Amino acid sequence: MILGPISYLDCFVFCLLLTPQLIWHVGLFETTFCVLSTLPFLLVKLPLSFLYERYLLPLARHPPFVPLASPFEDLVVRCVRYAFANIPPSIGHVFFSKQVALPFLRWRMLRHGHLTSPVHWREHKGDDGFKGVWIVSDPEQDPDVVLYYAHGGGFSMGSSYFYLEFLITWLALLRDEGAGGYANPAIFALEYTLVPEGSFPTQLREAVAGYRHVLTVARDPAIVCVGGDSAGAMLVLSMLLHLAKEHGDAGHLGKELALQKPAFAVLISPWVTLVSPLHRNSASDYLDVDALHRYGLQYAGGRIQPNDPMVSPGSCRDTGWWRRAAPSRGIYVTYGAEEVFRPEIKQFTQLLQKAGVVVGSREEPGGIHAWPVAALFLASSREQRLEGLRDLYGHVTVFQADLVGESGLW
Repeated sequence: MILGPISYLDCFVFCLLLTPQLIWHVGLFETTFCVLSTLPFLLVKLPLSFLYERYLLPLARHPPFVPLASPFEDLVVRCVRYAFANIPPSIGHVFFSKQVALPFLRWRMLRHGHLTSPVHWREHKGDDGFKGVWIVSDPEQDPDVVLYYAHGGGFSMGSSYFYLEFLITWLALLRDEGAGGYANPAIFALEYTLVPEGSFPTQLREAVAGYRHVLTVARDPAIVCVGGDSAGAMLVLSMLLHLAKEHGDAGHLGKELALQKPAFAVLISPWVTLVSPLHRNSASDYLDVDALHRYGLQYAGGRIQPNDPMVSPGSCRDTGWWRRAAPSRGIYVTYGAEEVFRPEIKQFTQLLQKAGVVVGSREEPGGIHAWPVAALFLASSREQRLEGLRDLYGHVTVFQADLVGESGLW
């Protein structure tokens, strides 16, 4: 199932679905105050900055993302940039929630002629307290590849339901794209606890429990690929470090039977270190460093040192630990040239290479944070919308090859 791009009608319907949920979960007063406080931006700053930077500013002085973006993409990214820096997390929490995202996906499917989902998906709640969503081509057959995915959102917002369309599209590519497609791919999207309902190590416990469940379904770690974007990618890296801890080390999670590590990892714009001097705001990206660091410290919970490698994996400079933690077939990282995390991601990939890890990376020229996810919804042409996902598809497809390091995709 590959739906068309988001339209202005979709945006209107999304707002209709969002409004009652905000009033119910956040309150009428706070919702009204938030709307009124955004009016100066929406009515004055947004149109003026859009017109000036897009049409009046000399081309040589344009932010790198602007010439590459359509007017719709440009407007949405400007709104997201404002929201990330100024809107309370409680609003964002509802914005990406199941109560809004799932009806919106159903609307999107209906608009494209699907009365029901053509791809099977179901919710799952494990005995260990973790939750998630299974997306499977054929639930009656064993999968031949399993992607275990953790969504982004600064640990304060986001849900696997908001990512359902992205993940269903990824599954469709794994199944149907080219000669290398899989017979029965499956994806498990982790629905981890958000701040402030829980902080570290709650999310890591859930990630490890979810991974244990994925291994029981896959039966063979050689067909398991772990992945995530932004905060979800950080959670994946923390989980890999945890899996590499020596057997019997209680650590944060207590003693447990050792779990075999996955075969491969794909990371989209990973948030590697919670608080880093390498994080820099850019004229193109929608992330805001101050908000990021605030979210990061909230995730650490005030009880754990934010430079603890299990909390903030980028703080781990031990190449031996990373060598033990890395999936057997390596790690692939994709990120934007204009995003806040770019300097840190480059430093991280260099550390992995120094550790002897098979690592590949792609820096998208003019790209911003988590663009493969955003592009699926915002980009105008089918090729642009699927470009990032096809890149990820190509690497997941080859990760089982014996000589991954010699593939032209690296």
